[in-house]
Amino acid sequence: MPTAEEDRTSRRLAWCVAHLLRHAPDHVVTDITGRLDQPTRKYLCRDEWLPAAAVTLLLRHGDDADRHYIARNPRVVGRPLPGLPGPARYARRRTPPELLPVLRAELGRDPDDGPLTAPELIGLLRRHGRRGPRVPLDILALPYEADPELLRAEHTRRPLPAGSVEALLLVADLPPASVHALLGTGAAPASGRSWHRPAVRAVRMGRVTHEELVTHVTPAHHTLLLGHLPVRESLRWTLPEQAGMQTAVQRALRPLGDDPRLWAELLRHAPGHPGPLPELVAAVADGRMPEPAAGAAGPGPELTRAVRHLAPTAAEPTGEVERELALASLAVPMDSVEEDIRWVRDCLDRGLLTGIDVVRHKLPACWALDEDHWLGDVDHPDRHDRPGAVLAARAEADRLFTAALGEDPEAWWRAARTLPEFAGTLPHLLLRVTEGGSVSGRS
Repeated sequence: MPTAEEDRTSRRLAWCVAHLLRHAPDHVVTDITGRLDQPTRKYLCRDEWLPAAAVTLLLRHGDDADRHYIARNPRVVGRPLPGLPGPARYARRRTPPELLPVLRAELGRDPDDGPLTAPELIGLLRRHGRRGPRVPLDILALPYEADPELLRAEHTRRPLPAGSVEALLLVADLPPASVHALLGTGAAPASGRSWHRPAVRAVRMGRVTHEELVTHVTPAHHTLLLGHLPVRESLRWTLPEQAGMQTAVQRALRPLGDDPRLWAELLRHAPGHPGPLPELVAAVADGRMPEPAAGAAGPGPELTRAVRHLAPTAAEPTGEVERELALASLAVPMDSVEEDIRWVRDCLDRGLLTGIDVVRHKLPACWALDEDHWLGDVDHPDRHDRPGAVLAARAEADRLFTAALGEDPEAWWRAARTLPEFAGTLPHLLLRVTEGGSVSGRS
């Protein structure tokens, strides 16, 4: 039986690890979760801010205890989100009687005469998936024979409509290779309200992580748009999901550095590149991209806006003396947490501070990584009323972690062990970890 002090230590380490894993590559997430002892791992699975990628990887590689605690975590974002239809509801779905005559006419036989063959299923999904996933879900409620290889080949030859792909991700038990293939959209334009839904659904259902999404989504300009998806009325990224996607896309864009010439080349070649984003970035960084064909379409306004958002910027807020005072205040706690939050929010609203400043200067580092400690609690885990500050803070933390720790799991583990009791800023913590000095926790 652990003592109260050991229990407190496990809880705090799990809380810090949950925030650290937001910024770690997938292989580092798997490595760090594998190093945790059983009590800390239990608290990690129950943590309210456990990131989506960690949930997916724990469900994929963890044991029954991990799945037990995650399944009972009411604050885990996704799988699916609270209020959205869950797998049990889809399992009970029945094909509406009014749809059966339509399917009978299209098949040339009664659907009750036997399971739909793979070619019949694909044909129906092609005809009925352009207006969302509802009708494809009705079709998939019928008995059918699944052929993942044929489905993958047909989608590669001519992509299925977004609604049909989303329905397959929701209810069909497809192998990872088929899920990855369905994320490709060929030359389909990124227009309308639904092209992004399969990618959002794949992450939310735990089929892929954001990093895997970046690896497999084609064409490349769709990945860039997913990294800065505009607010939409339909299915869209939650704030944590948007931050995770931004992290994964910027990790793929890292070879471009801060060279404006390379970013201009990326924007020029992205509309016509059929492959995934990492392939495009490698070719641009190496100078191997051929000239776009004459008359090729240029980047649209949404793509231009997405690339500008993802590109590094040196813009700094102004304010002179007031700004210096605001920065200094981040290292001096107010009389109460509520007063501290009101001050930070006021400085953000007045343009004296940004999310970048908070991550760099707020004490201690674990509070800087947790937006609730400087924006206040929210009534839902999927949003904050200062989303710009949150995304900027996450992006800056990504940059700092990457510059200091790279992709070395051992370095990330040292940072995770140091974070709970460290009293300094995040840059100071990373300097302490990488230089191998004392990790007593006092700055």
